[in-house]
Amino acid sequence: MKPEVVALALTASVFTALASVAQRRAAAPAPGENGLGLHLIHYLLRRPIWFLGIASMILGFVFQVAALRVGSLSLVQPIIATELLIVFAIIALRHRHRVHARDWLAALGMAIAIGAFLALARPVGGHDHASGSLWVVAGISTFALAAVLAFMASVPGEHGVHPSANRKAALLGIAAAAGFGFVAAVIKELSTHFAQGPVAVFSNWSPYVLLLSGAASMFLASHAFQAGSLAASQPGLTVVDPLVASLLGVVLFGERLVLEPIVLAGELVALALLVGSVVLLSRSPLIRGEDASQAGGQTSDDCSETLARRRQRIGATARGRYAHRNTSAGSPGGGTSSLPALEGGHHTRRSGLSRTP
Repeated sequence: MKPEVVALALTASVFTALASVAQRRAAAPAPGENGLGLHLIHYLLRRPIWFLGIASMILGFVFQVAALRVGSLSLVQPIIATELLIVFAIIALRHRHRVHARDWLAALGMAIAIGAFLALARPVGGHDHASGSLWVVAGISTFALAAVLAFMASVPGEHGVHPSANRKAALLGIAAAAGFGFVAAVIKELSTHFAQGPVAVFSNWSPYVLLLSGAASMFLASHAFQAGSLAASQPGLTVVDPLVASLLGVVLFGERLVLEPIVLAGELVALALLVGSVVLLSRSPLIRGEDASQAGGQTSDDCSETLARRRQRIGATARGRYAHRNTSAGSPGGGTSSLPALEGGHHTRRSGLSRTP
């Protein structure tokens, strides 16, 4: 296990975690919708913190490329899965008094599980490129799975009941994670062309597939963050991404894992510990409380816009009522004396209206 690969993957994980936190904070207050659509993207484009998340994601991508140039998918992606630990650390720094012993236990269990899996599996080897037919099968299979999960998250079930918010967030999180696992495989392919210069990079298919698959995965992740709590969406994002990437590393690039019966049993135990630790950490009151504070409160701009719309509706209603009263009273001048007061936002008593006998 090369130290530089670990360092680069951990750095990528830090920026990926920052991107998750920023995107969650940007998407949480968005108006709820039952289906997938571009309305959320339109909302996020007016949120500066979302662009901070995009910048962090790009930096994470840069370090991920650097890690995959010298390391295997099966090594790099499980390390990047420490993203949830970093998300937990960021929230813990803001709310130190709310960190419980079980939170630290879950974080420690996750770190031990990843370390044990990598120590047992010892991912090595592999070739730089895969055949075109394998890439087509891998891409279709991955995004077909993502499409089925997104369909299950969006379509009403029996009696027209839509999936719950957390179920929708979990399904979309898994769909996004499958897409990001494929994105990691494409990054691995792309990284092998950098040494040949810009012409070789842009004459290859990988950068264009990367843009399309990355945009689709980010679209699903944004809807997962908006649909429900981080506790619902993050476990799938954390666990499924490295699993899909490791599987693609074996299928596409011929990477090898140690699969002797005793070692395989240990790997399965490590994976079970990882899943349990991720779920336990995601359900921490610390993270769930952070979700509530983000989803429950809107920004000051959103609040001011809401109040302004309410004032406009109240003013319009009041003007209509007073105009109707003055018209029905038959007074030719009665309606105009009260309008200036209404325009200023003040209600006038009926007894104060001027009436001409």
